[in-house]
Amino acid sequence: MDIDNERIRQAVKRTEILRAPKQSLATFGTTNIYYYLVTEPVYSELVKNVTEPKATQGETVVREGRVIAERPRIVTPYYLSRLEGFSSEARGYFEALLKAHGPDAPGLFYTYKNEPKELNIVSDNLLSVVDKLNAEINKRGDPLTSIIKGEDEFWDVSLMKFIYEMTRSSLRNNLWQMGSRGLLDIDAGGIPVDARVRIDELFRKVSSGESEPHELQAELDRWNLFEEYEDRFFNIFKKR
Repeated sequence: MDIDNERIRQAVKRTEILRAPKQSLATFGTTNIYYYLVTEPVYSELVKNVTEPKATQGETVVREGRVIAERPRIVTPYYLSRLEGFSSEARGYFEALLKAHGPDAPGLFYTYKNEPKELNIVSDNLLSVVDKLNAEINKRGDPLTSIIKGEDEFWDVSLMKFIYEMTRSSLRNNLWQMGSRGLLDIDAGGIPVDARVRIDELFRKVSSGESEPHELQAELDRWNLFEEYEDRFFNIFKKR
């Protein structure tokens, strides 16, 4: 067993979501989740062996940041198989999905952006720091703030576990809301209704200058739809 993989597995196992957001990820908009990721400093084991009073007080590393979850998109295994930058193992998994569920089976694709804000080392033990953070969050009344206990060396792995848990807890509600609007339906060409809606939105954004043409072209290529929308695509440039 690879030691790095084992250490990562242990980091995931030891990660705890001490305070979860009180709202699920938005189905039709962007969700901004503020987080406090608390860890014992990586040198804490060494400090525990020091007998000086100052060293035994304990320290806690507090990382603050924001995770931005974009509106979830309906995709199919066929769509995922056309994304770039995946390993052969991942592509093998996509091929298994194609065989098991068919190329047009709809699912949700979530994208996230992490924006780290601050890192502070607090001269107090972790439990005390968490209590103070909880009190501060309660005072603000913010339903989208979380506290995560992680591993200092692999703090971003701890953050990824939090993101995974948020996705899993939101999935059923997101699917239900999209299904109730017919966005999970697949047209005769094997394209989800939601994908058509997104393409129309990208056309609008490119026309208004909010998005770059290459983003729209990439989305059309992933769905193998560029030929269908080709005239509309080039008409954008005629209007400029």
